[in-house]
Amino acid sequence: MAKKVVASLQKGGGKEHSKVIKMVKTDKGSYSFKEEIVHNDKVKEWFDKN
Repeated sequence: MAKKVVASLQKGGGKEHSKVIKMVKTDKGSYSFKEEIVHNDKVKEWFDKN
Protein backbone atom coordinates (compact mmCIF):
# COMPACT_ATOMS: atom_id res chain seq x y z
CA MET A 1 0.00 0.00 0.00
CA ALA A 2 2.79 2.42 0.82
CA LYS A 3 4.21 2.12 -2.67
CA LYS A 4 0.82 2.98 -4.16
CA VAL A 5 0.43 6.05 -1.94
CA VAL A 6 3.93 7.34 -2.64
CA ALA A 7 3.61 6.70 -6.36
CA SER A 8 0.34 8.61 -6.56
CA LEU A 9 1.90 11.57 -4.74
CA GLN A 10 4.64 11.94 -7.35
CA LYS A 11 2.12 13.34 -9.82
CA GLY A 12 1.18 17.01 -9.70
CA GLY A 13 1.81 18.78 -6.40
CA GLY A 14 2.51 15.60 -4.46
CA LYS A 15 6.21 16.37 -4.10
CA GLU A 16 5.25 19.03 -1.59
CA HIS A 17 3.97 16.36 0.80
CA SER A 18 5.69 13.70 2.90
CA LYS A 19 4.45 10.53 4.53
CA VAL A 20 5.43 10.66 8.20
CA ILE A 21 5.44 7.69 10.56
CA LYS A 22 5.89 7.91 14.33
CA MET A 23 6.19 5.04 16.78
CA VAL A 24 4.15 5.56 19.97
CA LYS A 25 4.02 3.47 23.13
CA THR A 26 0.56 2.28 24.20
CA ASP A 27 -0.72 1.87 27.75
CA LYS A 28 -0.08 -1.87 27.59
CA GLY A 29 3.63 -1.30 26.89
CA SER A 30 3.55 -2.30 23.24
CA TYR A 31 4.23 0.03 20.34
CA SER A 32 1.98 1.17 17.53
CA PHE A 33 2.57 3.42 14.56
CA LYS A 34 0.84 6.64 13.58
CA GLU A 35 1.19 7.60 9.96
CA GLU A 36 -0.13 10.51 7.99
CA ILE A 37 0.62 12.51 4.87
CA VAL A 38 1.47 16.12 5.68
CA HIS A 39 2.85 19.13 3.84
CA ASN A 40 6.66 19.44 3.95
CA ASP A 41 6.42 22.70 5.90
CA LYS A 42 4.34 21.05 8.64
CA VAL A 43 6.44 17.92 9.31
CA LYS A 44 8.23 19.25 12.39
CA GLU A 45 4.95 20.58 13.83
CA TRP A 46 3.31 17.17 13.29
CA PHE A 47 6.05 15.37 15.22
CA ASP A 48 5.89 17.92 18.06
CA LYS A 49 2.07 17.67 18.26
CA ASN A 50 1.80 13.86 18.08
